[in-house]
Amino acid sequence: MQRTYHSTKRKHVLVFGLLSIVMLATGCVGEPQVVVSTEAPEEGFRLGSEDVIDVVVWRNPDLTREDIIIRPDGKISLPLIGDIQANGLTAEELAKQITERYKEYKENPAVSVSVKAVNSYNIYVLGEVNQPGKYPLKAYATVLQAISMAGGFSQFASENAIQVVRRITKDGRTKEIRIPVQYDSLLSAKGAEFNFILRPGDTIVVP
Repeated sequence: MQRTYHSTKRKHVLVFGLLSIVMLATGCVGEPQVVVSTEAPEEGFRLGSEDVIDVVVWRNPDLTREDIIIRPDGKISLPLIGDIQANGLTAEELAKQITERYKEYKENPAVSVSVKAVNSYNIYVLGEVNQPGKYPLKAYATVLQAISMAGGFSQFASENAIQVVRRITKDGRTKEIRIPVQYDSLLSAKGAEFNFILRPGDTIVVP
């Protein structure tokens, strides 16, 4: 009876080992579920501190302002209406809010907002990389690109236990989410499904 038990146990271990090898070979082990889009955000670029914008009020040069730098508190100041929140809005959303505020003073104001310089798209790469730190960018970057900019992994990195920490705001509430990333998946045949676009403020943590 004892011999049968050990024989059966060895068979189970052998089968499990073979299955593990097959799963590793086919990339089926530990692939993180894609919980974010790999494309640039559909809603467009969201403004942040230090971005430079132009606010044009049609046929109202006295209200038009160029080279406005969004302050650290996320606001800008405009004639008549004073401070208005810009951080977290797209240029179109900000134009709509400014339009609504100017309706108190002007009939049918036409406002446009354009982005002249992007200075708020900062990402962070921390942990076991060769050059950890803050990276100011002028264009969208992917997880792989960010790791490359940080000089790649150190010799102690756990490459398949990466997390991207992201703060999201919804209904006025901000929460933190953690997105698992495995380096092996990024390099696999399906790598494009996992190599998503980073958003401003994202932090890549390599344990």
